[in-house]
Amino acid sequence: MGNNSAAMQLLSKMEENGYTPDIVSYTTLIDGFCKVGRMQDTQKLFSEMRCGGLLPNVQPYAVLLDGLCNNQQLSTALELLREMEGKKLELDIVIYNIIIEGLCKAGEMDSAINVFSGLSSKHIQPDVRTYTIMISGLCEGGLLSEAEKLLTEMEEKGFSPNGCTYSTIIQGFFNNNESSRAMGLILEMRERGFSADASTMELIADLLLKGTVDPVLLAWLKDSV
Repeated sequence: MGNNSAAMQLLSKMEENGYTPDIVSYTTLIDGFCKVGRMQDTQKLFSEMRCGGLLPNVQPYAVLLDGLCNNQQLSTALELLREMEGKKLELDIVIYNIIIEGLCKAGEMDSAINVFSGLSSKHIQPDVRTYTIMISGLCEGGLLSEAEKLLTEMEEKGFSPNGCTYSTIIQGFFNNNESSRAMGLILEMRERGFSADASTMELIADLLLKGTVDPVLLAWLKDSV
């Protein structure tokens, strides 16, 4: 809080001395307030920036959008997204990834799916991160078949899953007691040259202790050590 108070004082001093804060100055402060959860101050600052005649580009909007999502203010985040769309700002997939991830983390999968499904009508292509976020949300919601379908869909559309994508869905299957399906994906991941991350290896180690690891996977694990 002290750093942000000092930052606000600096902003006031700049104005008192005839220096006009620019979008970069405001964006830096907005980001700082968001990180400490002072969302009311953040939104006041954002309004002050606009009232001062500065027309925000995508960057301050993105910072505020991310802050709102991280502070569980999703309805305000969705309103801000609609405002951005209404202003015809050049929005890219990074913006939509922020809102989709916020919705997924909050368990608002219907809303996340609606935003994801609407990307094509906005002529915006999802990327590997978008699919990974959606797969994570579906797994968290226990929607494993939908997550697996999305993994297939992303490949059909020319997006190759990366190590993070595989680790995400594998952990989703493990966490939902679908160990055999998870182990099948681990072998697929290995064939594609990816390594399991630390969290996935921890889950596999737990299966080893229970003696429920597939022999083929066990052989791979030995080769990996």
